[in-house]
Amino acid sequence: MAAPAQNLRINGDRLWDSLMEMAKIGPGVAGGNNRQTLTDEDAEGRALFQKWCEDAGCSMGLDQMGNMFARREGTDPDALPVYVGSHLDTQPTGGKYDGVLGVLGGLEIIRTLNDLGIKTKHPIVATNWTNEEGTRYAPAMLSSGVFAGMHTQDWAYDREDAEGKKFGDELKRIGWRGEEEVGARKMRAFFELHIEQGPILEAEGKDIGVVTHGQGLSWTQITVTGKDAHTGSTPMPMRKNAGLAMARILEKVDEIAWSHAPHAVGAAGHIEVFPNSRNVIPGKAVFTVDFRSPELQVIKDMENRLRVAAEDIVDNMGLQIEFEKVGGFDPVKFDEGCVAAVRDAAERMGYSHTDIISGAGHDACWINRVAPTAMVMCPCVDGLSHNEAEEISKEWAAAGADVLFHAVVETAEIVE
Repeated sequence: MAAPAQNLRINGDRLWDSLMEMAKIGPGVAGGNNRQTLTDEDAEGRALFQKWCEDAGCSMGLDQMGNMFARREGTDPDALPVYVGSHLDTQPTGGKYDGVLGVLGGLEIIRTLNDLGIKTKHPIVATNWTNEEGTRYAPAMLSSGVFAGMHTQDWAYDREDAEGKKFGDELKRIGWRGEEEVGARKMRAFFELHIEQGPILEAEGKDIGVVTHGQGLSWTQITVTGKDAHTGSTPMPMRKNAGLAMARILEKVDEIAWSHAPHAVGAAGHIEVFPNSRNVIPGKAVFTVDFRSPELQVIKDMENRLRVAAEDIVDNMGLQIEFEKVGGFDPVKFDEGCVAAVRDAAERMGYSHTDIISGAGHDACWINRVAPTAMVMCPCVDGLSHNEAEEISKEWAAAGADVLFHAVVETAEIVE
């Protein structure tokens, strides 16, 4: 496949202006965004994206999970399209770039091709996947998961938010439920541009992260049951302190993760104690242990060691324990050809780069199961994400989109 000339670049100012314009929809309280999936704000962001895509000459497809597909035709009507995109939904305290950069980077590729009058053999499709974040409707990457056959559509439609509103009902309410069968589309390849959401690229002074793998993830919810009792009048030997047991288990979580350094990680972000009163010894603790690694055998080892250690702790304290696997996916190895296209593009354009493992889940992790897939990452300040203070520079955004442009267009094959 012929590569685009190395002097071809996207319009960095236009990309940045689009990011800032999209950020006006669903503003947060501290400079970021609260544009959660299937809210009125999500619907407004979708409408703006559709308008921009149609202005760029694209036709818009919409499937039954609300996934959006803006298609720029190729010269060969039978050639499989090259897909590129990410997600427009955000966390409740989300930044302006997480996901959005990948969607608008895909649109910018199409706009740049139009500017330059370049035709490709394969169609190019800019994509917005519904509910990547999973913050309102668990799990994350829900709609790309249905597309890849990981979940059934009926199961996804039945997911409920904190107010008991079902995914399927809310998708219909905001007017973004399409008729197209989910997963019916065939892809030549899929590329996703994303901010790193970690500190490595900035710390190493690299412009581009070439994502070779995605970490696997394991979420185990643990419930420890002891006995509520008065903190002042219950003798120490007679206490059944579920909070203390949780603390000891979390020490083990940290120890287990460190034993697989540097790539494995572990912590508990979800923690609840009951009755959560100042003068009551907790009779119950519920928390979710999050283990991640790019190696499946490491994840399994961490899960097994957690169970053994936790059972030993509660047995010695006379408490009860329950384990429930509430989420997870296996590590991902991205397509070598697509990864090479990203790496070669970075080298051709003179951007510093390094291979990197994604520590977060992305739609690309599911799409990799049904099509050749790769990811491009750009730095973010202090590695901060899922926070309204999330920040990148215009130059980082442009570099990532430049590499994305070259990898996508090379795969889509320029017609001379």
